Amino acid sequence: MTDHVLVEADGGSRGNPGPAGYGAVVKDADTGEVLAERKAYVGIATNNVAEYGGLIAGLAAAAELGASTVDVRMDSKLVVEQMSGRWKVKHPSMQPLNAEAKELAARFSRVRYEWIPRAENSHADGLANEAMDAGKQAEAPKKTVKQDRVSPVGWTGATGTPTKLLLVRHGQTAMSVEKRYSGRGDVPLTEHGKQQAAAAAKRLGAMEGLVVDGEAAPIIASPLIRTQQTAQAIADALGGRVETHPGLIETDFGDWEGLTFKEAMDRDPEFQTSWLSDTSIAAPGGESFDGVHRRVRKARDELIAKYGGRTLVLVSHVTPIKALLRMGLDAGPSLLFRLHLDLASLSIVEFYPDGNASVRLVNDISHLS
Repeated sequence: MTDHVLVEADGGSRGNPGPAGYGAVVKDADTGEVLAERKAYVGIATNNVAEYGGLIAGLAAAAELGASTVDVRMDSKLVVEQMSGRWKVKHPSMQPLNAEAKELAARFSRVRYEWIPRAENSHADGLANEAMDAGKQAEAPKKTVKQDRVSPVGWTGATGTPTKLLLVRHGQTAMSVEKRYSGRGDVPLTEHGKQQAAAAAKRLGAMEGLVVDGEAAPIIASPLIRTQQTAQAIADALGGRVETHPGLIETDFGDWEGLTFKEAMDRDPEFQTSWLSDTSIAAPGGESFDGVHRRVRKARDELIAKYGGRTLVLVSHVTPIKALLRMGLDAGPSLLFRLHLDLASLSIVEFYPDGNASVRLVNDISHLS
């Protein structure tokens, strides 16, 4: 959990009103590390509407990260002064946006607003311009691609083209058979695990939209051999290739690696109990679930920045997949202990450019029966 974050937000309109978009970036206030990025095309709107959109997206991302204090930096004098309470919100179109932003701000123990010159807000400004460029491209005539018959957009209010993540857990390993902590230990699939991977690959190979004009969807996997083997089976079925992203690797269980739950409990009973009740606590010599969540969020943002609006196949492990589903559901850390994911299971989550999300499928193993 990051307690103190910096939110930089911006919005723009090419015409005022005209095609508009916003951008927001959340950074660790102490280190400057980028924790989240948000951008979205909002259609025909004014600069002020787009700027409020950037602020709202940035505050929502900060809340999702679990921040308690926020420093907001914007080059919009209007938004900064209105949110600080020094200027009245007179325009009717601004009042609901101001109210929404204040409702979000109330979730934090403190929010401070600061005006900065546009030159110091280049990161958020760049995201806003990317959103406007993407919106312009989306509105241009283009080749029709068959979509799912039912879209959640009308029900959720989400806007823009989502990035769809097909989340596949790797197949069986010897350590999963014995129910041992299996984090960074690089163990291969068993023969049964290879059969599970083949079944998952066959399932994805029959799905619409994963091969368009002869090009397979990007397939990105954790660097460990069990995920690489599973991903390669999928790549063979789709005619694609496997990329690797270190952010999708499993939790580092440290000194508990290779132990059963009982063995770890016998060794560290009090510590194990604390670990199970607090996701900020790391296994001895290992990594906390909060740390995994931040790492996976960063990986998700990087993949969306690279492949936004496309369908991706991510082959990973229990904890990273749960983290992505948790983001999609906007749920708390307790989800980690209440959600079961089988080996070689398929889950699907979509992330929209406006910050909305939709979980479409969880732990489907129909292809294994």
